[in-house]
Amino acid sequence: MPISDQASVKATLDKDLDKLTSVEEATSLLAKTLVGPGLALLFLGFSAALSGLFFVDQPDWLLVAAASAIGGYMAINIGANDIANNVGPAVGARAMTMMSALVLAAIAESAGALIAGGSVVETVAGGIVDPMIMTDHRTFALAMMAALLSSALWINFATWVGAPISTTHSVVGGVLGAGVSAAGLSVVNWPGVTAIAASWVASPFLGALIAVLFLAFIKENIIYRDDKLAAARRWVPVLIAVMAGAFAFYLMLKGVHHGFGLEFPMMFAVSFAVAVAVFLLARPYVASRLQGLDNSNRSLRQVFHLPLILSAVLLSFAHGANDVANAVGPLAAIVRSVEGDFLSIVVPIPIWVMVIGAFGISFGLLFFGPKLVRMVGGEITKLNPMRAFCVALSAAITVIIASWFGLPVSSTHIVVGAVFGVGLFREWYNGRRRLRAVSESPSHSDVRSDFGDKSVIEAKRRKLVRRAHLTTILAAWVVTVPVSALLAGVLYRLFAAFG
Repeated sequence: MPISDQASVKATLDKDLDKLTSVEEATSLLAKTLVGPGLALLFLGFSAALSGLFFVDQPDWLLVAAASAIGGYMAINIGANDIANNVGPAVGARAMTMMSALVLAAIAESAGALIAGGSVVETVAGGIVDPMIMTDHRTFALAMMAALLSSALWINFATWVGAPISTTHSVVGGVLGAGVSAAGLSVVNWPGVTAIAASWVASPFLGALIAVLFLAFIKENIIYRDDKLAAARRWVPVLIAVMAGAFAFYLMLKGVHHGFGLEFPMMFAVSFAVAVAVFLLARPYVASRLQGLDNSNRSLRQVFHLPLILSAVLLSFAHGANDVANAVGPLAAIVRSVEGDFLSIVVPIPIWVMVIGAFGISFGLLFFGPKLVRMVGGEITKLNPMRAFCVALSAAITVIIASWFGLPVSSTHIVVGAVFGVGLFREWYNGRRRLRAVSESPSHSDVRSDFGDKSVIEAKRRKLVRRAHLTTILAAWVVTVPVSALLAGVLYRLFAAFG
């Protein structure tokens, strides 16, 4: 065979091998992308089968099985969307790797749900609708199924577009729409809905304000001091103690107090004692971490890593204890209604229902959570350990303040609002320092003539927060309740027609 023909055959074979390699890589990638959805379907089947062990002899066991699968689907979506707020700041600040954050959060979520999740839950999203107006238990069960499925679908969509939203608001919207579709406007508890609506505005602004105040304190008293290490030895133990006390109060407020019945004064006393104890431990810890380091911001970041890791774990534990009700609350109400009591304001949560919620949330976090973890941790604005510390601390303190005034707030809105607040504050603060440096230059007139105008323009132009994310997230927050309500109303009509 001529050499030219051999070269042609070899080139053809090489192209074919390249195509086969490309096909193999594409197949491998496709297989990886299908692992999560495939396992999710298996989990939904497991949820339905688990309910069958308890209701197979009941006339409405198929209804309970379907509701259990939908509850599992809701739990997966909560894990995929909501947990990003707990671990995102720590991952963005590089205090934790993505994998370690996901594993620790999954363990903490499950532990919080199963240990401190409570044995009872308020039905119908905390009294958003009145079950006594419902005509019968089947109507009530179908309405709750529609609410659960509409909430899960909307959260799924929000996760897909990259918008961290309030799962509580999604459930409220779903219950509201299904209730109205089933029994009319008279079923709605309008004061409860009004309180929820007020939290839409209060949560992000309060979270942002508190995070900004702490970041301003850190900048003025530690970062921009001549002796950064001495300032850190003085103030970082205080900040860690404040975080410890706030999280102690937060945990008691969001879960543990349900079991021990602690009142606000006792919770304050316990939190203060925890803060003092942690302060005494934090002083030698900070001193040892700073030993031998240079006087730089990079050295300061070392002392915030451990508090960030602990905050991520504690936030996840508290989330599991409190927000698992978003997944299993409507399911528990459906189970209770099938058993013959759909008028109760609070209902017991069977252990198998709690298992579906706890493991569903952890499953969703591990397989579908990284997208929003990256969003919250680094795509909105760049977080370092100090900024992430302020965000995490703001989450706990904002919930405490809001609870003190009886205002329901969203942890998602708080954390995301704090992230935006930190980024926008940095824009303003850095711009102000740059302009001050130009104006205080010894030859500021020459600097202004040569570089001053350019510096002023750059100070105004430089953006540290991605506005596209701000627009997307705000739009998702605004439409969450209306969209969930509308979808739930349509789903209830379909369920009623074919069920």
